[in-house]
Amino acid sequence: MKYNQLGKSDLKVSEICLGTMTYGQQNTIEEAHEQLDYSIAQGVNFIDAAEMYPVPTSAETYGLTETYIGEWLKRQQREKLIIATKISGPGRGFKWLRNGAKAIDRDNIKQAVDDSLKRLQTDYIDLYQIHWPDRYVPRFGQTVFDPTQVGETVPIAEQLAVFADVIKAGKIRYIGLSNETPWGVAQFSNAAKQLGLPKIVSIQNAYNLLNRVFDGALAEAVYYEEIGLLAYSPLAFGLLTGKYLNGKPEKARFSLFENFGQRYLKPKVSEAVAAYIDIAKRYQLSPAHLALAFVRSRWFVPSTIIGATTLEQLKENLESVDVVLSKDILEELDIVHAQSPNPAP
Repeated sequence: MKYNQLGKSDLKVSEICLGTMTYGQQNTIEEAHEQLDYSIAQGVNFIDAAEMYPVPTSAETYGLTETYIGEWLKRQQREKLIIATKISGPGRGFKWLRNGAKAIDRDNIKQAVDDSLKRLQTDYIDLYQIHWPDRYVPRFGQTVFDPTQVGETVPIAEQLAVFADVIKAGKIRYIGLSNETPWGVAQFSNAAKQLGLPKIVSIQNAYNLLNRVFDGALAEAVYYEEIGLLAYSPLAFGLLTGKYLNGKPEKARFSLFENFGQRYLKPKVSEAVAAYIDIAKRYQLSPAHLALAFVRSRWFVPSTIIGATTLEQLKENLESVDVVLSKDILEELDIVHAQSPNPAP
């Protein structure tokens, strides 16, 4: 396991980050703790959560993921771990979340941080992220910006000023963005520089062989602002393992949750998946190892977020750290990408 600096922070994160959004929905607390124990034993020091987890989210399960982690975390050497979580933004209609008030403003930030600290049973959060912007942006598979959807939003400078106070209070160490755009990265970075406010050190966006949109304008933004991408969905909800090519396996996410992951139900996705699986077979690689090693190979990715519902899946995913893709393999992946560019943006 390698460890990389996260943006301009002093956090050294494992190249694999354990994602936890299934804890409390598809995984019991015992299974969650088994995964956490195994991951740490393999060198993972980075754990990512969110106040709204597990997913799909509901009033009945809201907050369970952090609660499960907290029951485990209280028995660990806290200083050796990097814990990340997120505040939910407006626009998703989660009425049970903070009584429906979800603006990224002072009251909501303070309550969300305090609630997460309580559930996680810790005194501080290493990386606190805005799960999706306070303002309107196309989200989760939407690709067209609609000016008619633009409405009121909390000014970015105001958001950063509140985070500055929370950092000063010792409750969080660093801040990051998630599901953000190039414009958003630039605005947060410029406001921090001009006003002497906390700098964004990371961005958590989807990135995988089916969705390389980040390669363009976002890659330019994080290069100049020295921000690291925490790549989520590196296996495209499991599609890149090939398990859905011949139908939907029982207990798999797309089988359990209808209409989940709409970005992966678009035309040409299956065609591209089959092509990537073929490359893996020809080079005698596990399809999961191929997909994860590809994401790890990107210069802008200090850590790749993996998730698993079984210990066997987790073991296979973690074993991908031993896989380094050759120039020939990377060139073949680029050929498929050129033929089917970003079928699941």
